[in-house]
Amino acid sequence: MPDRSVLRKAIWALGLTQIIGYGTLYYSFSILAPAMAREFGLTEGWVFGALSASLFAGSLFAPTAGCWADRFGAGRIMTIGSVATAVALALCAVSPGRVTFVMALLAMELASSFVLYSAAFVAIVQIGVPRPQRSITHLTLIAGFASTLFWPLTSALHADLTWREVYLLFAALNLGLCLPIHAWLMRLSRRHATATPQERVPTHEAGAALDPRRGRPAFLLMLAGFATEGFVLSAILIHMVPLTAALGLGTAGLFVSTLFGPAQVASRLINMLFGGRLQQTHLAVIAASLLTAGLGTLLLTRPWLPGAFLFVLLFGLGSGLTSIVGGTLPLELFGREGYGARLGWASAARQFTSAFAPFALAFMMARTSVANSLWVLVVVAATGVIAFSAIALLRLGERRVKFAIGGSPEEAS
Repeated sequence: MPDRSVLRKAIWALGLTQIIGYGTLYYSFSILAPAMAREFGLTEGWVFGALSASLFAGSLFAPTAGCWADRFGAGRIMTIGSVATAVALALCAVSPGRVTFVMALLAMELASSFVLYSAAFVAIVQIGVPRPQRSITHLTLIAGFASTLFWPLTSALHADLTWREVYLLFAALNLGLCLPIHAWLMRLSRRHATATPQERVPTHEAGAALDPRRGRPAFLLMLAGFATEGFVLSAILIHMVPLTAALGLGTAGLFVSTLFGPAQVASRLINMLFGGRLQQTHLAVIAASLLTAGLGTLLLTRPWLPGAFLFVLLFGLGSGLTSIVGGTLPLELFGREGYGARLGWASAARQFTSAFAPFALAFMMARTSVANSLWVLVVVAATGVIAFSAIALLRLGERRVKFAIGGSPEEAS
């Protein structure tokens, strides 16, 4: 196993690639979309619709990408993904018409399955980090600054460059920085794979894997919980500013929305400092509960401005924890074996619902009131709380069975 200083460098380097990956593939798009729409003679809604269709296609590919990460190694997958990301960005930059533009967007979203969180979490496990759950938390904390950095960076670049030139620059960034880092991680994971059995981290953490009879129900409940969270987060984040304005907050809604990013980062920092002993099943319940509480607070206090601040705080905290749980919960429930495949399915569940959530919320708001539409989201978010709570009950029942047949009191706690 690599020494701790090398592993720390690997997490920071991986965090840098996540900032670049999310910044170039996602956060830059909203800044550049108006210029894209004007050049191709399209509405902005059509351009974002093309992105949503690409996200949907990416969700279908995520389980395959996860299986490949297990089979060939996440480091190798991410190295190939860096090249694919650069090529996709370059193709988008030189696309002559609408069809090639949409095909390039599709290529970008497929490439994202190889380089973003799901692949990065598997890489952390495969390079032999002794406490991967804590390292996943560190990674999400670092990557949480992607929007903070790339929204202003993209805007500054676009002031002097066309959107095509910006994308070409971002393609070079993926080749020049992400590719060497991912190639280095590939070598680290190979070194760990060839280590002696005594040097390797155990395949399953103590008590990680569920009993097979409870494993499948827990897996399906986990996918349901991630799907509901993906739906709620995508629907709200796309519509947050107009939503808060429609609920009577006016222009203050824009200022309130800016607190979302800091709240996300704060939740990850708090969890990193104080959540070391907290089970990830319980963290999943807390994250889903914060999303539900945030939406409920917005509805019950509108148009009271302090209530809106509390909504963004709770919702941001829940979103930040959701990013962590997406990587740590499958590891805690099922262990390291087949981790990439399970993570791929979890990512697919989130992306699938995220792809059409903004349109679903817009449709509901057009047919009924904004408040009624948000109450529907509260119910969806509460479903996630129920799903993760059911997993916690399954684990508690299993511990009690183990204790009854001779386990220790600590195992039943």
